[in-house]
Amino acid sequence: QVQLVESGGGSVQAGGSVRLSCAASGYDYNIYYSMAWFRRIPGKEREGVAAFESNGNTLYADSVKGRVFISKDNAKNTLNLEMNSLQPEDTAMYYCAARQGRCWTEHLCLDQSAYKYWGQGTQVTVSS
Repeated sequence: QVQLVESGGGSVQAGGSVRLSCAASGYDYNIYYSMAWFRRIPGKEREGVAAFESNGNTLYADSVKGRVFISKDNAKNTLNLEMNSLQPEDTAMYYCAARQGRCWTEHLCLDQSAYKYWGQGTQVTVSS
């Protein structure tokens, strides 16, 4: 069973940066996985932030392009999300997700319904 554990959240001033990590375990090493970061802003549905496809492609939501960088450390089995120039509207619970195989399109890669495995989330709070 795939398990995902997020870390790195916290409180940050507007304009600051934060780096989130997702530690993955329980993988079937015969299968390639796509992974992604999602967030739930208070009062809104969970939305995709960035994805790292099993073939190495990276995709970003329009709302974070240019401010966010997703990376994967295969040696440590971690997925990272570096977020810069944070604004109060980035305040959210951030979740790591994984699925087997490619997600194929930008729409699907950033769609929560495409992912089977989820972490518990880590809170990021940006104050002005």
